[in-house]
Amino acid sequence: MILTITFNSALDRILFIPEWVVGTTMRTSKVVTSVGGKGLDSSVVLRHLGAETTGVCFLAGKTGHDLLALLEGYGICPEPVWVAGETRIAHVVVETLRHRHSHLMAGQLEIAPEHLHMLFDKVRKNLKNASWVICGGSLPTNVPENIFSQLTAVCHQAGVPILIDTSSHSILECLPNHPDIVKMNWDEFQDCFKIKVDSLDDLAMQAGRIYREQGLLALVITCGGQGLLAFSPAGVYHAIAPRQEAVNAAGAGDAVSAALVWRLSQGDSWPEALQWSAATSAAVVLTEGTADCRRTDIDRIFPDVKVKRLDLI
Repeated sequence: MILTITFNSALDRILFIPEWVVGTTMRTSKVVTSVGGKGLDSSVVLRHLGAETTGVCFLAGKTGHDLLALLEGYGICPEPVWVAGETRIAHVVVETLRHRHSHLMAGQLEIAPEHLHMLFDKVRKNLKNASWVICGGSLPTNVPENIFSQLTAVCHQAGVPILIDTSSHSILECLPNHPDIVKMNWDEFQDCFKIKVDSLDDLAMQAGRIYREQGLLALVITCGGQGLLAFSPAGVYHAIAPRQEAVNAAGAGDAVSAALVWRLSQGDSWPEALQWSAATSAAVVLTEGTADCRRTDIDRIFPDVKVKRLDLI
């Protein structure tokens, strides 16, 4: 079982419009409701891949109950901690002509210290059956920035590896505890380490330097249409899938996390796991729902994914 942890869960309402035109009335052709929040999105992908997953998360209000029903519908085993406030609704506006999406957030969870204790109790209970942990996303108000560092320590005490995918300051807080995989996208990497890179080659060189200087165990950077870079104990790799005509790209990065730890948990090598990651991420952009994908698309894309070893370290 792969355990996911989501502090800032959300219910995604995806609105499809041709193009955002400021100051006009726009009508959506379709509205799709999906699971939101990085960890829970990875759980969605894991279920599409046929993997067992449990999702520990904070939930609140009516929106929380709606989200819980969605999770159960996917076959995800939910472990919610109920708090005050309201689970976020993420209005995801997809512009079909421009192939881009934007998020408008509403709602806020209200976390008290006892809620954090309850969440850690649920994590410790589920670590007994977990092969990997995926934790990421933004933090609600009153959740300390060092929470990812604390979680990394708890996972390592239980002998369970963890992937962290979060914002820059939280990443820097947890690096001393050596999460097994640090994952971020190109923009997050620049923001985290205050570096400006203009090309994939430059990104690879700068990321290799950070990987060595920080003593990271593994670093994965998603690069949109340019694939993903992975710095691992097995070497440095660039994986890229054939470009797809995107319907909704939301959740594509969370698919990388899901497929990567799933395949590593199955004993795959890093190149094999990265091939699955790139194929699964590419399949996600072909669906209307956040993090949704079809196994038939993954299997079709998989043979055409290129994984190349880079001589950077």
